Amino acid sequence: MRTLTETSESWAGETKTSDANRLLFLRIALVVIGLTFIFGVYTLSILWPSGWVWGEGYSHYLMMLMGVYATLGVFLLIASRNPYAHKSLIWFTVWSSAVHGAIMGVQALSDAAERGHLVGDAPALILVAIILAVLMPKNWTADQEKRTGSH
Repeated sequence: MRTLTETSESWAGETKTSDANRLLFLRIALVVIGLTFIFGVYTLSILWPSGWVWGEGYSHYLMMLMGVYATLGVFLLIASRNPYAHKSLIWFTVWSSAVHGAIMGVQALSDAAERGHLVGDAPALILVAIILAVLMPKNWTADQEKRTGSH
C-alpha cells in the first residue's frame, strides 16, 4: 500500500508530466495552426470555395483577410517557441477565432447561398479556438513555466 507521501509525490510527478505534455501539444498546435493560417486558408479557398470564400466572383476582402491570417500564422509560429511569453497572442487567437467563427456561422445560417461555410471555415475557426483554449494552462505562472522547460 502506498503512503500519503508516495501518493502525493506520484500526483505531483503526474502533474509535472501533464504540464509538460500540455505544453508539447500546445507547441504542436501552434505550429500546425500557424502553418495552416499561412498556407492552408488560401489553398482551401481555391480548392473548396463554397466553404472558404464568401460571395461570388473576385473580392478584395479575400486578399486582405489572407494577409491578416498569414501574419497571425507567422506570429503563432514564433509563439510556439515560448508560449508563456506569448500568452496574450494565443488568447487573442482563441477569442478572435471564436467570435469570427460564430459570426460566420450566424451569417451562413441566414444566407442560403453561404451554407457551405457551416462545414468549412466557420467550424474550423471554432475548432482552433477550442484546441488552443483547452491546451492553454489557465493559471500559468513564471514558476510553472520554468518547471515545464519552456524558455
